[in-house]
Amino acid sequence: MFGLTALELARIQFGFTISFHIIFPAITIGLASFLAVLEGLWLWKKETVYRDLYHFWSTIFAVNFAMGVVSGLVMAYQFGTNWSYYSAFAGSITGPLLAYEVLTAFFLEAGFLGVMLFGWNKVGPGLHFFATVMVALGTLVSATWILASNSWMQTPQGYEIVNNVVVPVDWLKVIFNPSFPFRLAHMTVAAFLATALFVGASGAWHLLRGNDGPAVRKMFSMAMWMVLVVAPLQIVIGDLHGLNTVKHQPAKIAAIEGHWRNEHGAGMPLILFGLPDTAAEETRYAIEIPRLGSIILTHSLGGQVPGLSEYAPEDRPNSAIVFWSFRIMVGLGTLMVALGAWGVWLRWRGTLYERPWLLRFATWMGPSGLVAILAGWFTTEIGRQPWIVYGVMRTKDAASNHSALALSTTLLVFIVMYFAVFGTGVSYMLKLVAKGPNEGDRLTPHDDPGQSHRSARPLSAAPDDVDPLRTEEN
Repeated sequence: MFGLTALELARIQFGFTISFHIIFPAITIGLASFLAVLEGLWLWKKETVYRDLYHFWSTIFAVNFAMGVVSGLVMAYQFGTNWSYYSAFAGSITGPLLAYEVLTAFFLEAGFLGVMLFGWNKVGPGLHFFATVMVALGTLVSATWILASNSWMQTPQGYEIVNNVVVPVDWLKVIFNPSFPFRLAHMTVAAFLATALFVGASGAWHLLRGNDGPAVRKMFSMAMWMVLVVAPLQIVIGDLHGLNTVKHQPAKIAAIEGHWRNEHGAGMPLILFGLPDTAAEETRYAIEIPRLGSIILTHSLGGQVPGLSEYAPEDRPNSAIVFWSFRIMVGLGTLMVALGAWGVWLRWRGTLYERPWLLRFATWMGPSGLVAILAGWFTTEIGRQPWIVYGVMRTKDAASNHSALALSTTLLVFIVMYFAVFGTGVSYMLKLVAKGPNEGDRLTPHDDPGQSHRSARPLSAAPDDVDPLRTEEN
């Protein structure tokens, strides 16, 4: 297929499936915590706006959660089908970590999800709130185990190799490997930020169309507060993560920066834009700021990191890709900070809900959090190459012995099926968003007759009569 090797096709296939999957858990993590906050505020203040928003976003959460579970199952199978040699080599670590995720997080989520989605009028308010909090906690525990596994592949420790097989000797070191705390914080905050932008965009979209009810205003306001706080925090966490990567994966940093060689006595410039040329070992047309790279990467004026030319060609990540994926992530992060700052300025002036330019900007920024997550994932995973376990096992040694024809065929099937299945799911979820919250329903705190006869499955929590055109007319 297009002259690609079986190894390249296996990597593309896994990258394609995980790119679809990662957006659903990110929204699940953020929405679960948002729902816990909404229900807590409802129980505390007894203001119906929080109840209305809870019911609105819980239906969207149910659809998103279902798509996340389905897309995650496909990924798990690929460890055995496409990466069997990796599974044989490091399965003694990856297997238990993924099993812990199922035994703790997935069971926790599954155990309380039914109460959360269908128990509003069947259990007491305290128990229902506890179920919502447990689901939110389950999403965070799930992220913890998944990132522990992936972080070990980035910065492995706590193991020995016996008979060409990885044997764990210290599980605390395996789990709490050097990059794990930074990557867990970075991904969790990214999920909160992506969700805040999604919620804010939906609120802005309704405000632009004249739906100026209390629930719409409240969710837009809460989202803008979240963006204001979390976007700058993510920059600080990203800086700490970068310092950790400089220490443990300097080749990745060199590829991200398009940095090929050092000059004696001179600090590193920060290359804003350019075209990394692997063959010529230089970044062409570089627009750079002298010494700023040293300040950011080493927190000193003259600090340096090894250039890519200091590594053997077969040990270098693909700078042409990670150079730009990183800049997409950082550029979107800068816009997020600007959105939060603009929002607080207009809030102070009392015009947060009336300025069309802000509302349009917030609407267009809706998917930016998910795009930034994907760009960051491309950066960290492609930047790890050519290693699947950094410094221990090469990616080419981990792939199963499949032909390029077989992988091309399955990749095409994945593309068609994913766009059909998840395209339909995403379209339905966006229709739910377009419908907007039902405000002012005279319901008791735990009376939701619309759910009283639904079967106990996540998608049952979503309504069957979503008509965005009728919503527009109303």
